[in-house]
Amino acid sequence: MTHVQRLKYSLLIILVVLGIMLGLSHLQKEGVISEQTFQYIAIAVAVIVVVINGIMRRKVKL
Repeated sequence: MTHVQRLKYSLLIILVVLGIMLGLSHLQKEGVISEQTFQYIAIAVAVIVVVINGIMRRKVKL
């Protein structure tokens, strides 16, 4: 994976996470999910993103 590919994947991940968070926020405002459920899902998304970022960093060829 090159630096350009990593940048493209990082931008894609940013957009996906933003969409997930906006969707969760909307669901919480509507009363579909509770504050605690929102927090658990947000933490899980953050952990997954950190893991993916670590994997991508290891695959970058200098």
